[in-house]
Amino acid sequence: MRQESVEVTHAAGLHARPASEFVNTSGRFQSSVQVTFNDKTVDGKSILGIMSLGVARGKTITLTVDGPDEDQAMATLVALFQPKDE
Repeated sequence: MRQESVEVTHAAGLHARPASEFVNTSGRFQSSVQVTFNDKTVDGKSILGIMSLGVARGKTITLTVDGPDEDQAMATLVALFQPKDE
């Protein structure tokens, strides 16, 4: 099991398009993915779960990944939160 905290850097927070990108990326892996924010944990492969967290830009979430491809999954998911050149 791997666990890592990341800061949400997207201007919209973890809503709509960024949430969809996160869920689609999570779904490519066999490992389970959980996202925790403010003591609430949801399935990282559920768009409704992710959106229910209401994570704004600048907030920190904790990713927990457990399974056979957890290292690759964690690296890929953390990379989604790296600032992109706009």
